Amino acid sequence: MITNSKDKLNSIINSKIFAARMSTIERKAAFKAMHDADHIVNALLWLGRKIEQITAFLIIKPSVKH
Repeated sequence: MITNSKDKLNSIINSKIFAARMSTIERKAAFKAMHDADHIVNALLWLGRKIEQITAFLIIKPSVKH
């Protein structure tokens, strides 16, 4: 059973690739392209989180003085 939304999306994409009329070489290229795209997206998300962490660390928040 598919519980993770990413697994569900991958399953849908895989079924679409298998349903398409293409040669084995083209199918392998399609899977490799989807795999590469997934890695690029993960790297960009990681970079975005790191930038958020760095900016939160560098920005000094003013304290309330009584």
